[in-house]
Amino acid sequence: MKPVYLVDGKRTPSVKAGADLKEIAAPYLGHYLVRHLLDKHGLPSDQIDEVIVGNTGTPAKYPNVGRVIALEAGLHKKTSGYSVHRNCASGMEALSQAYDKIGSGRAHLVFAGGVENMTQMPLMFNKQMTEFFMEMMKAKTTAQKLKIVSSFRPNFLAPVIAIEQGLTDPFCGRNMGQTAETLARELNITRREQDEFANRSHHLAAAATKEGKFREEILPITAGHKLDKMIADDIGFRDNSTVDGLGKLKPYFEKETGTVTVGNACPITDGGSMWLLASEEAVKKYNLDPVAKLVDYHFHGLEPERMGLGPVLAIQGLLKRTGMTLDQIDLFEINEAFAAQVLGCLKVMKDKNLSSKWGINETMGDIPLEKLNVNGGGIALGHPVGSTGSRLVVTLAHELKRRKQKYGLASLCIGGGQGGAVLIENLKL
Repeated sequence: MKPVYLVDGKRTPSVKAGADLKEIAAPYLGHYLVRHLLDKHGLPSDQIDEVIVGNTGTPAKYPNVGRVIALEAGLHKKTSGYSVHRNCASGMEALSQAYDKIGSGRAHLVFAGGVENMTQMPLMFNKQMTEFFMEMMKAKTTAQKLKIVSSFRPNFLAPVIAIEQGLTDPFCGRNMGQTAETLARELNITRREQDEFANRSHHLAAAATKEGKFREEILPITAGHKLDKMIADDIGFRDNSTVDGLGKLKPYFEKETGTVTVGNACPITDGGSMWLLASEEAVKKYNLDPVAKLVDYHFHGLEPERMGLGPVLAIQGLLKRTGMTLDQIDLFEINEAFAAQVLGCLKVMKDKNLSSKWGINETMGDIPLEKLNVNGGGIALGHPVGSTGSRLVVTLAHELKRRKQKYGLASLCIGGGQGGAVLIENLKL
């Protein structure tokens, strides 16, 4: 594989669902990022080979979000664009495909990232209401129509909630929160430990925001019904969070015996993120100054009911591919879908008896908290599903640059029983 460079990465603010980004359709959380990066680096709009965008809640109006973003950003019509879907890792899948295309010499300049407006994921008609409409359309006479109307019942209006269906695994029948409960129970992760981890996330995100650390990675966006509001910071983290306050919240997914709450889980969020990737040839041709190299990636599967441990297997596979060890990595970003899930990963990685259950026959090692999610994670910043996989890498690269550290690893669990991980090398030492 030829070298693959991460030239520059930006993201929108991460905003809790139903708030300031609720009016902005998914493509428009990405097209302005592409345009900004194109103009910032002085690239001709007809020289981009590909636009690859992760998205899970594909809007009916925009069935190929990647292509819409390419055209809305003003790229030449010859630039191909497409969307990818790997649940929580869709943005990371976009990066991995860009890596393969550039590394194999098939492309030189690629935009890759992810977008998600979870607020706009639809409420759908249920089967009864759908059939009711179909029968009404087929009715020819007034008498036939009246007969069908008389069959209407109020429960026909009970909606099917798209986001609820999407967060429930079709094989094990458990939603993502319930899979986190499984890990908490099997790995003896207490409610207090989860709340302490969640509280850490909120305060780190609040501190990073106050210190202006996210200003380099966030590109402000205009929002509001009249596009009269500028959003420059993440909205959703709680700077007044306390462990005692989190401890007062009731379990959400298993109400009687559970430990996972809305406070120690990621919120539903809107947002987007985007990378400009380039080959060595393109770097020289356009005098680009990359921030990092994308070294390699790895995806791995496991049982859906324990999908939260996906990062363990993905990280182990990535380390094997690169010949590296955990202690050589300077910073980690592991998506905080649930506190129990991240704590479970940390526990399994340093315990050979636990990791051997998933075919890992050596102790991977310990990830110290001072290296992990140092500016907060998904519990505070949210998890706009299609974007998170690339957002993690944006945040990671900027923090490596700030600290002048060399290697960073981003990973996340994936609904359906998978894990993904990427390794990057900072070039701004």
